[in-house]
Amino acid sequence: MDQSKYLLRIWLLLWGVILSSCSKELDRNRIFFGGQIVNPSSTYVTLYKDNKTIDSLSLNLNYRFFKYYDSLEAGIYKIEHIPEYKSVFLEKGDSIWARINASSFDESIVYSGRGAAKNNFMMDLLLSFEEENSFLSSKYSSDSETFTKLIDSLLIEKKNKWILMDSINQLSPIAQKITQAAYIYPYATRKERYALLRGTFWDKKQDSVYFDFRKYLSLAETDLAFFDPYINYLLNYLNEKVLDSTENYFRNKQKTNFNIKRLQLIQSQIKGNVLRNNLSRAVAFEELMKIENKEQDERFLKHFLLVNTSKSYLKEVLDLHNDIENMSAGKMLPEIKLQDHLLNTVSTAKLIDQPTVFYFWSQTQMSHYRNTVIKARALEKLFPKYQFKGVCIQPFNEIVFEVHRMMSIDPETQLAFTNFDKDSKKWVLSLLNRAIVVEANGEIKEGFGNFSAPDFVDLLQ
Repeated sequence: MDQSKYLLRIWLLLWGVILSSCSKELDRNRIFFGGQIVNPSSTYVTLYKDNKTIDSLSLNLNYRFFKYYDSLEAGIYKIEHIPEYKSVFLEKGDSIWARINASSFDESIVYSGRGAAKNNFMMDLLLSFEEENSFLSSKYSSDSETFTKLIDSLLIEKKNKWILMDSINQLSPIAQKITQAAYIYPYATRKERYALLRGTFWDKKQDSVYFDFRKYLSLAETDLAFFDPYINYLLNYLNEKVLDSTENYFRNKQKTNFNIKRLQLIQSQIKGNVLRNNLSRAVAFEELMKIENKEQDERFLKHFLLVNTSKSYLKEVLDLHNDIENMSAGKMLPEIKLQDHLLNTVSTAKLIDQPTVFYFWSQTQMSHYRNTVIKARALEKLFPKYQFKGVCIQPFNEIVFEVHRMMSIDPETQLAFTNFDKDSKKWVLSLLNRAIVVEANGEIKEGFGNFSAPDFVDLLQ
């Protein structure tokens, strides 16, 4: 072989090795995240971290999304495909592909690729917890010692699965911490919930023995400040701590004083501004959404201001307070743009020319939609002066129109959000059972009705 050709081949081989090494190094320092949505309910997915939008990824013609990220920090993210969302753990070097069926969101999520094992482990945990719920609910009548032994046995079972998963995948320290938290804190939450229901009149000795598990847990896990299992635990811990031994949880949790006491405990016991702010934000949203306590909002907000140090959270909470006020009886319904059955954008101001009931539904919960339509038809016969308008929280697609044909639903009675994130805030929509009743001139008669409640009919009298 000619020496120059030989040297060229050696040079190309070396260059290929260098490029491969550089590519591997590049992959280790960035994150690939993508996936496919089966039966999509919207045209995009949104990636969040720390309650902030990181990215909005459009679905292509094959309902796929993907992107490389060079500067994402390791941690818990949330992927949302309206109206559902789930946590996903991402760190440098991950190359994760998610497959999701929007019609059965939780049950369908499967991850593949580098970094998938830790996320599949957490999804398997979630499904296990859902299966255990009814079983554990039946055990709340047990004494505290029996209930503790049951929780401990389930905890050991999950720990053994974690040890096996970790030994195979050699997780990073932060991945170990988060995946362990994914099974430890849900069981700690169950113990707090049991105490809320059964711990009334326990003496100090009983308290000491039962709550011994708390000494192994932390109230200062900044890495977990936006991880649902941890936040759920802390909120339940606070619920239990604010009540004395004679107070009933269900009677007290509806009171503003209960949430003010939770804020005070957050300030005194929770370490770190990030965690304190996120918890106080969660408590504020819970309190403000108790519409029956609206007269106490100003008093509550004064306490919130003493705990929260986040300007963005303060704005969120004050915006929610104002939006709730704007949806009060006697106010004019805030105008938004909706999509009609012809895919035209129409103003709500032009839709209302007679007393109107707006009810809500989702393409991912069709059994709820079927029941809601049945009730709407029954109410139409009882109250012919009202028009009933169904509002889908996702834009329409051909599947929806086929459902309307199959269920003989008049398409002219159906509408859809075109910008759910913005407009759902204006109408303070947080539950599908919500209904809004307005007069013919657009004045709100009831902004926070429960469409599925037996007494909803009283609002239409």
